Amino acid sequence: MSLFFQRSFVAAAACGSLSMAWAQSEGSVADPLTTQLQEVTITAQPLNDASVSVPAQQLSGSALAQRQGSTLGETLDNLPGIANSSFGPNVGRPVIRGLDGDRIRILQNSGANMDVSGLSFDHAVPLDPLTTERIEVLRGPATLLYGGSAIGGVVNVIDNRIARERSFDAKGGTLGKVELRAGGAAQERSTGAMVETGNDRWVLHVDAFDRSTRNLSVPKVMDCTVNGVTTTQRRVCNSASDAQGSAIGGTLLFDRGYLGLSASEYRSTYGTVAESDVTIGMLRRHQVMEGQWRDAAGLLQALKFQWGHTSYSHTEYPGSDTGTRFDNAGHELRLEATPYAQRWANGMQLQGVVGVQREGNQLTVQGDEAFVPPSRTVSNAVFTHQVLTTGWGQLSAGARAESVTVRNQDTGVDKGFSPFSVAVGGMRNLRQGEAQNGWQLSSHLSWSQRAPKDYELFANGPHAATGTFEMGNANNAMERATQWDLGGEWKNGPHKASVTGFVSHFANYLSLQSTGSNDDTYDLPIYAFEGVRARLVGMESSATLRMVGGSQALWSSDATRGAMDLALRADFVRADDLTHNRPLPRIAPMRVGADWVWTDQAWSARFGFTHAAAQHLVPQAGDVTTAGYTLWNAGLNYQTRSAGTRWLLFAKLDNLTNQLAYSSTSVLTQTMGSNAPPLAGRSVKLGLQASF
Repeated sequence: MSLFFQRSFVAAAACGSLSMAWAQSEGSVADPLTTQLQEVTITAQPLNDASVSVPAQQLSGSALAQRQGSTLGETLDNLPGIANSSFGPNVGRPVIRGLDGDRIRILQNSGANMDVSGLSFDHAVPLDPLTTERIEVLRGPATLLYGGSAIGGVVNVIDNRIARERSFDAKGGTLGKVELRAGGAAQERSTGAMVETGNDRWVLHVDAFDRSTRNLSVPKVMDCTVNGVTTTQRRVCNSASDAQGSAIGGTLLFDRGYLGLSASEYRSTYGTVAESDVTIGMLRRHQVMEGQWRDAAGLLQALKFQWGHTSYSHTEYPGSDTGTRFDNAGHELRLEATPYAQRWANGMQLQGVVGVQREGNQLTVQGDEAFVPPSRTVSNAVFTHQVLTTGWGQLSAGARAESVTVRNQDTGVDKGFSPFSVAVGGMRNLRQGEAQNGWQLSSHLSWSQRAPKDYELFANGPHAATGTFEMGNANNAMERATQWDLGGEWKNGPHKASVTGFVSHFANYLSLQSTGSNDDTYDLPIYAFEGVRARLVGMESSATLRMVGGSQALWSSDATRGAMDLALRADFVRADDLTHNRPLPRIAPMRVGADWVWTDQAWSARFGFTHAAAQHLVPQAGDVTTAGYTLWNAGLNYQTRSAGTRWLLFAKLDNLTNQLAYSSTSVLTQTMGSNAPPLAGRSVKLGLQASF
């Protein structure tokens, strides 16, 4: 769709009725600002059973509105166990339990995203949180449904462009959302809109967004060199951005299933903060067909297919010239069959899904910084996930077998791999009574394998994002990991707490390692992908305690002035390269945080802090360490209804003390030295959502 259509649609929606919204839940008007860690529906989990034990986090509703950043990584940053691998304010992928890049599988509506954001730190994820209804984070055996790149977890971004359930009756109707945002450290101006209309037989979905930002404001004076002229400013040089996107989807709904199509386009132009004269232009077009047949011929509970095709291009522009260009075209086909649940007289029930998946993509890189050759990757897989429900809890298991071929198109060399992964899990429910108070214990154990990516095999050239000359190794073997976690969740009325410990041991972890030599042509240090033994150990926890309001409040039972909760969170991970006896790079330090959350009918407010400890564990002497810091933040929401329209007004205040802080998970902290961009300075962002 053209840029004219996108902006015309957004303007018309904003000036029309201002009554657009996600299909948010119709719960209490005072929606807590904290993240929901339990009782979530996992769209990426095809069993469609809320009782299935899945280690998950979810952001939606006002919690998503408050946390929403310009990138997926920024939006999820500081959730327990999750950090942001930021490359400035315009690029950021989630880091989960110390694992990043192509070890994290990013899905769009449970389908492959098909970008190349894992190839380089300066490649953005072409998914904008502004058009997102819900974000889910998935771990455990169910991740094996989605590929070897899910070895660290799955992030599923939901936008409902294909309707899977009926939203309207036979008379028909319309729902939608418009959202306006302004402010922040990057002086953001953004508008997003969505409209759905239809009846019980068909649904039409249209959405669009427009986002622009200026250079990011930070708490220090920085040098900025443009066209040979150096100036100083309290902003990150070349960090502005402009992004637009639009999508249309249509679904036919049947008595026993649905069939839907969607097409979307994402465009973005942003500065790469590592080079003050380089901008990046990105374009992604994505088409999806999806359908499900329930009660399939009396043999299956459901039979589902999903097909997707992506055309992606990423061009780097040094000044007005055209530099290196990355083109990626890919497809995905998934078939999932859900047999009828097997029930026994003793109350036990077995429910599962089996399926096949085929993915293929062709990557072409042209230009002076073409550090990877043209390549083609094809993978075929079979998978299953089974859950046994008992009177005392659940047992779950998953398995995935793949055949992966990676071809160097320049040399014609094929590398073949056969990853096999298996995982088991268990949940023991100790909760009692109608309120289900008490403990719920869970544990998961997995043996995972991941085929090397094309750049880990064939890279051979200068990589500006890392400031190195990267070299792959065609003899690299598959990554192999054994992962185990043990956790518990406790609930007593409004009080909740959870804690999980984990350990991941890699018999072969593909790591970019210094060779100790320089490339003479580009005068860059040579780094090579090497398999090493590695271990990651950590913990993540959260708690919500009702302090005021209600009979079980710890301080006061008086609820006439609303409710006051204390939300706590903490996490840490220790990651070591056991082969070279040194830490792995770009690991988040120990973090703790607390928020006071107040809700009273239409109002809700939050005030709290996140403290990150110093990170002195770096791979080599001379690598940059990061000091500890504390960021104070606040938020305010007001929700009301008028003439059938639901309004949400919110304000977000970040880094109230203008604290100077640096990210240990950003490669820029190492490559740019004293001119590395710090985290954003003090800012205020205002927003409005209107829905019907």
